[in-house]
Amino acid sequence: MAGASPDQAALSLLECGEAEVQGRMPWSSNATFLATITDGARTCQAVYKPGRGERPLWDFPHGLYRRELAAYRLSEALGWGLVPPTVIRDGPLGEGSFQLFIEADFEQHYFTLHEARPDLHAQLRTMCAFDIVANNTDRKSGHVLLGPGDRIWGVDQGLCFSADFKLRTVIWEFGGEPVPEGLLHGIERLATSVPLDLAALLDDEEVDALQHRARLLMRNPKFPVDTSGRRYPWPVV
Repeated sequence: MAGASPDQAALSLLECGEAEVQGRMPWSSNATFLATITDGARTCQAVYKPGRGERPLWDFPHGLYRRELAAYRLSEALGWGLVPPTVIRDGPLGEGSFQLFIEADFEQHYFTLHEARPDLHAQLRTMCAFDIVANNTDRKSGHVLLGPGDRIWGVDQGLCFSADFKLRTVIWEFGGEPVPEGLLHGIERLATSVPLDLAALLDDEEVDALQHRARLLMRNPKFPVDTSGRRYPWPVV
């Protein structure tokens, strides 16, 4: 795709390429596979989460892979570029999400990056704001990746968008700080209107709750503080 951005080119390849499963990825609660996507001379690796491999949950309906796509579309609607290109399509094990695999330094995660890389704190604040708006129930430290060019990525976001507020995250170091002005522009757009391609992946109550969280942040633009000390996922990494 001449003239396309790297993210747009990756999205096109994920949508159109032939998918081949390479193997199951370790330490995943649901069936998660590394796949190779090929379209002529173009190739990439992707994280494939087929719907048929999901374990039933009492607090989320089947179809967590749809929330992976919703997280990508939310990130794009906000203009933050935090979530790797993601599509839903048929695959070797049925319909599921395919997300661009990030060649990251897997020795690094949120805790190490926050401590050693203050130059990345602006990106980590953006991740914090994203998780509040998305109502992320499972932001582990290892779900924050350091990719090429020191770009921060957020992955594994199937447990987001509940209509009930149930934020669980490891990112609390910015609690009480003002949300940067640059982030409020994207949040204000979302508070006004949820894009149809995002809303179509959620139910009406979840869309209403998404806008409610955005409006609350606009009215009180500060990162929240966990006064209970219990809003951490497990395991934390």
